[in-house]
Amino acid sequence: MKYFDRELSWLSFNARVLQEASDKSNPLNERIKFLGIYSNNQDEFFRVRIASLYRMIELNKKNFGDDVEKLQLSLSEAMQEVRNQQIAFTIIHDELIEDLKKKQIFLIDETQLDQEQGEFVRSYFREKVRHHLFPIMLRNITSASFLTDHSIYLAIMLGRSDKPEINTYSIIEIPTNAVNRFLILPEKAGKKFIILLDDVIRFCLDEIFVRFKYNSFSAYTFKFTRDAELDMDNDVSKSFIELMSESLAQRKKGSALRFVYDRNMPKELLEGVTQKLKFTSKDHMVEGGRYHNFKDYMGFPNLGGPELENHKIIPLPHKDIPEGGSILHAIRQKDIMLHYPYQSFQYIVDLLREASIDSKVRSIKMTIYRLANPSNVINALINAARNGKRVTVFMELQARFDEEANIYWSQQLQGAGVRVLRNIPGLKVHCKLILIKRKETTGYRHYANIGTGNFHEKTAGIYCDSTLLTANPDITLDVDKVFDLFEASYRPMRFKTLIVSPFSTRNFFIKLINNEIRNALLGKDAWMIIKINSLADIPLINRLYAASQAGVKIQLIVRGICKLIPGVPGMSENITVRSIVDKFLEHSRVLIFCNGGDESYYISSADWMVRNLDNRIEVTTPIFDPEIQQVLKAMMDIQLEDNCKARIIDTTMSNTYYRDTKEHVRAQEAIYHYLKSIH
Repeated sequence: MKYFDRELSWLSFNARVLQEASDKSNPLNERIKFLGIYSNNQDEFFRVRIASLYRMIELNKKNFGDDVEKLQLSLSEAMQEVRNQQIAFTIIHDELIEDLKKKQIFLIDETQLDQEQGEFVRSYFREKVRHHLFPIMLRNITSASFLTDHSIYLAIMLGRSDKPEINTYSIIEIPTNAVNRFLILPEKAGKKFIILLDDVIRFCLDEIFVRFKYNSFSAYTFKFTRDAELDMDNDVSKSFIELMSESLAQRKKGSALRFVYDRNMPKELLEGVTQKLKFTSKDHMVEGGRYHNFKDYMGFPNLGGPELENHKIIPLPHKDIPEGGSILHAIRQKDIMLHYPYQSFQYIVDLLREASIDSKVRSIKMTIYRLANPSNVINALINAARNGKRVTVFMELQARFDEEANIYWSQQLQGAGVRVLRNIPGLKVHCKLILIKRKETTGYRHYANIGTGNFHEKTAGIYCDSTLLTANPDITLDVDKVFDLFEASYRPMRFKTLIVSPFSTRNFFIKLINNEIRNALLGKDAWMIIKINSLADIPLINRLYAASQAGVKIQLIVRGICKLIPGVPGMSENITVRSIVDKFLEHSRVLIFCNGGDESYYISSADWMVRNLDNRIEVTTPIFDPEIQQVLKAMMDIQLEDNCKARIIDTTMSNTYYRDTKEHVRAQEAIYHYLKSIH
């Protein structure tokens, strides 16, 4: 075997998330949140990756392709691993519930409520829940199109004592989009209680149905997972927003991939629900427990005090940006790099605000992939337009699961006078750019931001990303060319400094790898440190194998998918791969090459995957400032020394924690203290 299976590699990453839920060194509530992250990841895996496998299998069958057997094997192995992880998930979940009890925190259901608690729950139901419930009688259902991926449902069996031989069935959506999934009950004798919204509704079913003379009720949870791929037609008479809106509507009717249900659901109810919903594929039906959508555990309430959560870090000030001073002036003096969440994303918001009111700023250009809601970035751009600046935004409408939000934001920007660009046929715009044009005494000067992460205030507090702020004309003129590219509808351009996908990224890094191979064969030092989220591009993996065979020392830090198999004699014995999963999501892409002793440094928006190299506009920038280079190297060295949260990716994907006899190094904490020490 030369490459790991992509799906199994991704599932191995999610197993590392599950390990964090099991890790007793993590505070209890953080462990519960990792269960939620794991569950959310798995839902997306089904909606995207499992959906893609089914699509490819059907396409190969229709076209008599040769890969049907291979794809079916990949699907079968992935589903078996999902089942194995689900067993582990259940064990960890039950352990965490017991650990909560030791803290005098009890997660109870409707059958455990005493009279006082029952009255509290009924009052809450009447005030906060009932008006969000809209039961649908099963006999009236003609289509499953009303079911959504993000929701959970109760399938309810209704009975009447006067007609015991007749059962009636109903479906109710649990309104977690409008009501918190967790209800905290009044404390009693030092004990704290939580009940799920599911059970609040179960407890009060009589208030919904008693007027129809039903007096016996039993309710069982189920959820529905659909194919999340968007099918776009090519009707040239329609605007791109119209096409996107139609595709999003179609997504809500996407083919069913998984039907997860309470294993205790009576057979007649299960058959009634699946038949009415036209869900007949037994292969897609999964027995589950009483509760689903554990992704809501990401918001599990903390009833035990600060010791049950990670300590909140205070973002560090940057030494080169004076408090209250001009950020544009600071960038003019020297290149600056920010590292989130260790430093604040507020610097970017302040930069946009400064540019919006600076009388010498003529224009602001920006790419947007994902945004917070509400978004101070949007507010700053609208303010700039109102202040007479020429504001241009490339809004990527195809950011998966953020399409509707980005359509909304694009309309808000347009309404404020911002020029919004939305589409390059066949490509997504994934680069993270800002370009500010300012009239100065020597002429026009450009200021640029090039980053690894989205302009998203919330995720910047939990994702580890880096961003370069520079006035270097070699870089900023290239950033301007990228924006020209958007307006020229994908007319290829030559870039002096930046490396831009889909034009040159793969070939550029192959050249850098080949350079290390040449140096190794000449007996020179040859090494590279590459930190990315995913490694799946076969040509790049093959060059890494060749470099290993030539004696180049390769240290990879890969958070997610890694198809490269390290440590195989004769193929990859000089390659090590580590993955760090900790309280912050590792998201930055940093690449360092020995380059014969003249080390070269890069940060990038691109992972080493086909989609990033061939199907997206991505930007990689060199880092020229020696001080920033030193900081990046120190941060990578710290990550390579992590012996608390780093896992070794080995030939069996065992996710073994890296341990050594040195003093404990937890990279994310160590990096924070390192940055604090130099700032």
